[in-house]
Amino acid sequence: MMKKVVMIGNGMAGIRTIEEILKLAPEQFEITIFGQEPHPNYNRIKLSNILQGDTNFDEIIINSLDWYKENHIQLYIGESIVKMDVEAKCVISDQGRKVEYDELIIATGSNSFILPIPGADKIGVTGFRDIQDCEMMIKSARQYKKAVVIGGGLLGLEAARGLLNLGMTVDVVHLMPHLMERQLDPIASSLLRAELEAQGMNFLMEKETVEILGDDRVTGLRFKDGSEVDADLVVMAIGIKSNTAIAKNSGIYVNRGIVVNDFMETSAPHVYAVGECAEHREIVYGLVAPLYEQGKVLAQRICRQAGDPYAGSITGTQLKVAGVDLFSAGEIFEDGTTKSIMVYNEFDGIYKRVLTRDNVIVGIVLYGDTKDSTRLFRMLTKKEDISGVSIFQTACMGSEASDDIAAMPNDELVCGCNGVTKGAIVEAIKAQGLTTLDQVSHCTNAGRSCGRCKPMVSSILAHTLGDQFDAAAAQKTSICGCTTLSREELVAEIKAKGLTSVKEVMNVLEWNNEEGCTKCRPAINYYLGMIHMDEYKDDRDSRLVNEKMHANIQKDGTYSVVPRMYGGVTTAADLKKIAEVAEKYNVPLVKLTGGQRIGLFGVKKEDLPSMWEELDMPSGYAYGKTLRTVKTCVGAQFCRYGTQDSMALGIELEKKFERLDTPHKVKMGVSACPRNCSEAGIKDIGFVGIDGGWEIYVAGNGGVDLRPGDLLFTVKTEEEVMEMTGAYLQYYRETANYLERTSKWVERMGLDHVKEVLADEETRKALNELIDQTLKKYIEPWNEAIQSEEIQDKYYTKHIVAVGSESK
Repeated sequence: MMKKVVMIGNGMAGIRTIEEILKLAPEQFEITIFGQEPHPNYNRIKLSNILQGDTNFDEIIINSLDWYKENHIQLYIGESIVKMDVEAKCVISDQGRKVEYDELIIATGSNSFILPIPGADKIGVTGFRDIQDCEMMIKSARQYKKAVVIGGGLLGLEAARGLLNLGMTVDVVHLMPHLMERQLDPIASSLLRAELEAQGMNFLMEKETVEILGDDRVTGLRFKDGSEVDADLVVMAIGIKSNTAIAKNSGIYVNRGIVVNDFMETSAPHVYAVGECAEHREIVYGLVAPLYEQGKVLAQRICRQAGDPYAGSITGTQLKVAGVDLFSAGEIFEDGTTKSIMVYNEFDGIYKRVLTRDNVIVGIVLYGDTKDSTRLFRMLTKKEDISGVSIFQTACMGSEASDDIAAMPNDELVCGCNGVTKGAIVEAIKAQGLTTLDQVSHCTNAGRSCGRCKPMVSSILAHTLGDQFDAAAAQKTSICGCTTLSREELVAEIKAKGLTSVKEVMNVLEWNNEEGCTKCRPAINYYLGMIHMDEYKDDRDSRLVNEKMHANIQKDGTYSVVPRMYGGVTTAADLKKIAEVAEKYNVPLVKLTGGQRIGLFGVKKEDLPSMWEELDMPSGYAYGKTLRTVKTCVGAQFCRYGTQDSMALGIELEKKFERLDTPHKVKMGVSACPRNCSEAGIKDIGFVGIDGGWEIYVAGNGGVDLRPGDLLFTVKTEEEVMEMTGAYLQYYRETANYLERTSKWVERMGLDHVKEVLADEETRKALNELIDQTLKKYIEPWNEAIQSEEIQDKYYTKHIVAVGSESK
């Protein structure tokens, strides 16, 4: 009988523990996870990249919802545990859900520390801890101009850099006389401050905030010396505090964190803590590397496998602040027993300082050039005698420097975040025939978190492969860790070898995982459908879970039903049907969506087919990588400002391109005049009516990565609109990576290039012929499910296996 593991928390440390458990004993446990945030596990280290506009939320998700399903993990997101009963061995959620456990992991992480001062609860005051904080800051930057960040540590400076990127004026308030005083000595700190001031940050040093000013919303800060500063947004980035409430309320011993022993066991039997909520030997760790080490030890403990206890971590901090490389480890300040070795090149902005005691390195600070960090950190942790050793490598050292990789011992840590050594990387390269950086990352986890070790991993790859190393090919991004093939190579191989099924692709092209994964299977299925537009039979089981079910799964395991309403136009008869179905099936929530439709939320899986049948309406594909909606204004037919018939064009577009498989979701908007009531300017494709024609905008995007659309062409007739749209969509289908939004695709391809392609009449004609041929194959998926007992049984019937019986 499988043992029940319940985990409270869905963050990086906890999920890494679950990954380790799955490696050790994949069939041994029934796993349930509760996550307070409404998201799967994501990489918090890269929140600053989102704020700085370098990436988006989808790209920092580490484990997709499909990963949980594939590993048979019951995930409850947006649901908190409010009570633990360590005697009865069960937990109860804020939604009244009671789940029993054999082993319980607390991985609740930490919260931002908010100064307990008057006004800290005003609108416009936030921490910087999760994606919600990030979104709040991005939203504020659209409306307000002046931000103050309290805290001159790493997190505060990253937040400040992001807010600068968002166009805000930024003051950084710091209590101490130097920035990042825990990691940097005064010289490195002054260099960093000068660089950041040059980038536009203003620093208010040695200031203690005593009050947040304003009525409901923040308007400024008051300091202890009586001075004040204006602010529209205040970000508190002064540290974290362990999230221990649930443990404390359950009688588990808590100090600064949940106190654990060397096997991550708490004071309650069968209850463990891992990550930023745990306190081990009076230390609460905040860096990811120690948390992953803890996860490995805990997984061995839960799986009852022998392993070394967790003895604490010596951490080196590899940072990149606003484009400046930094490394810090060990002691920072000299005392009477230390000697320093220093390089200071003010002209090039390079500063290196190593503190030694009794011929052993005890502290490292590197600013501007961190290539020595791995070697020096090894010497520090292993307490190597440095007598006669060149501490800093320089360009004039020639072969000595180039032989650095060869001289690295196999147990030298390369990826501090994930605890990956040089030996592990070399072994993976040799054993699995790896040739790209991407493959090494997939196989070993090296570079998977902050990514700062990637240059070193690349050097190890080059050294290990020797003459076989191809520098250009090594940077290639394969579609996933199951193959070395890039998107372009995969498409070319499918065409050249005439491959016609997902299984065949993986077999013939020698996938190293015969079942593939949640990244490659949907991608292969899409590429096959795009290439073999007539004869390819869609592999439903290779689709992502929402597309497989033709409904959007919600955080509580129920689904949403969103019928199609072409152009946002409906009828009294359809509204009546929706109301009757909602009432009959006790639908908990009926809501207007952002795409001008009506969504029915909280539907049981087994009710989906009968609801679809009674609605007798086409699927709105609110779940699909396809055309979602065409939002329209009322247009010239009713609006006194309208110059064109936006509703008619929107309906025509939606009816033509509905169900079309695309690399990612596509949204359209049609406005009858430049007032843009349908938000056409931030859609994948937007149409704006003008006197005598239409402007076509592309690559717009709403949400976190707000991006206005670019003007593609101005045309005179609706026929030209349809022709240009068909050609644009088909070119996107053929050249985009799977899960690449049109905004990213246009930026990668170049707007001028796309214009040039579509400006050619023959090319447009050819692209439209292909898309018209493709559109012929689609059928209504809800109707197909209603007609097929096999589909209903496989996807929508609730099967219960009872003891002594054979079936449902």
